Amino acid sequence: MTADKVREGQKKYRILVINPGATSTKLAIYENEKAVWMSGAHHPTAELAAFHHSMEQHDYRMAFIRKRLADSNIDVRFDAVIGRGGLLRPLPGGVYRVNDKLKHDLINAEMDHVCNLGGLLADELARECGCPAFIADPVVVDEMQEVARYTGIPDIRRKSVFHALNSKAMARQYVASVGLKYEDVSLIVAHMGGGISVSAHRKGRVIDVNNALDGEGPFSTERAGTLPAGQLVDLCFSGEYSIKQIKKMIHGRGGLTAYTGTNDMITIARDAEEGDEPTRTVLDAMLYTVAKQIGAMHVSLHGEEHAIIVTGGIAHSSYCMERLRRQIDFLAPMVVMPGENEVNSLAYNALCALTGKMEVKEYGAVEPDKTY
Repeated sequence: MTADKVREGQKKYRILVINPGATSTKLAIYENEKAVWMSGAHHPTAELAAFHHSMEQHDYRMAFIRKRLADSNIDVRFDAVIGRGGLLRPLPGGVYRVNDKLKHDLINAEMDHVCNLGGLLADELARECGCPAFIADPVVVDEMQEVARYTGIPDIRRKSVFHALNSKAMARQYVASVGLKYEDVSLIVAHMGGGISVSAHRKGRVIDVNNALDGEGPFSTERAGTLPAGQLVDLCFSGEYSIKQIKKMIHGRGGLTAYTGTNDMITIARDAEEGDEPTRTVLDAMLYTVAKQIGAMHVSLHGEEHAIIVTGGIAHSSYCMERLRRQIDFLAPMVVMPGENEVNSLAYNALCALTGKMEVKEYGAVEPDKTY
């Protein structure tokens, strides 16, 4: 949280961050921009196997959180508790107070993922200490301009599902570091992890982005990305695969995993750097698809982006960053901000909400505007 630091002498805000993942729970306490305690663990597969729906894990995850706090002698006294946002209905980006409508939509979300517990867990603990509970920039942030929604088939419209939390937080932190405001500039942000999303940010809104969850855009370590439609239809009706198997090819066992047998980017990048074939070729091909998507967002922004920010776990790889830079550096300066940064990004949003640097929005108060 290097940008927009709280001035010396200003009130010290104590923030609890809760980030439930598919197999882990990450926790942190921040005092203003400084992390003063971090904890978390991967949950045993055998324990998680007992649950058939993410909502069933609520008490299990809460017991874990309470034990970690108790083991570290931490009182439940905070100025805010912020949880990872869930798979709500499409909404503009920002910090949202956890209200009854938000909790209802998390409990009854159409898509099941443990991230739906983030706001619920935050609310329970916030009520105990009489502070606000927030979520910020869930993956369903939708600010796309209308022309970006069309596909060529009226029954299919493009959806905005991407790494909104980290992408927006890194954008805000970068522009603050160079003395600008997020709402005044255009940026391209490429989040490169298990999935890859490349988003076009114009004056505080993400006007176009690939659906990083459901097989669109670049292929990644686990996802297939955009596929030739005719060949995909033939595969679906070949009789060799079930719907479940096809969906796994698109999301989970596609991309580098399908070609190399692993989703371990450290191993893949090392093998590529050492000249292993075909690992090097397929990794370079993935980076090529990322560069092409960045080029598309360059067009979306009319070439007016101030910088191209590359973030996510893959941004730690010097091999990948060097190759990507060669392909896109002529478009705009490439800025590498590695790491998933979800916990830090949540704390950053909560602090901005508490200090008035960002508006706290009420979920359900206004329907999303589809004409951005």
